[in-house]
Amino acid sequence: MSEGLAGRGDFDAVVIRTDYADERAWRALVAALPRQHIHFVDAPSASIEDVLTATRDADDLSVVFLADTTTMRSDPPALLALTTLTPEDCEDAEDYARLTEYGPAFRTAPTGIPDIHANLSLGNLGFEEYAAWAGESPDGVYRSA
Repeated sequence: MSEGLAGRGDFDAVVIRTDYADERAWRALVAALPRQHIHFVDAPSASIEDVLTATRDADDLSVVFLADTTTMRSDPPALLALTTLTPEDCEDAEDYARLTEYGPAFRTAPTGIPDIHANLSLGNLGFEEYAAWAGESPDGVYRSA
């Protein structure tokens, strides 16, 4: 999967497709995504651990978005935003716990990808802030304002 990251532009968000059961659902998801700055990676049946291992050494990649089984079955689709942050990236265990206070993943609408990716890349906002906002919504999905 890490070879799938080759050719990613500096400002591209990464959408990793792990579910291939419904091609129509995939096409609808792609149509709902922003048109620019999205890099697609095919990773059939990859687990979250596989994704984290493959993205660990990617430069400037603090979050990836998974088009998993839940994404493909939800209407409207909601991708899994997954932080690439590891305990080793933090000052200590307390820092890691604070930055992943709401968990290492949350769901986002396709329209949330540019906002999340840009703000995390620039350091304007943290993953934990987006995860908290997702948690506050009735369906647990972040939607960009």
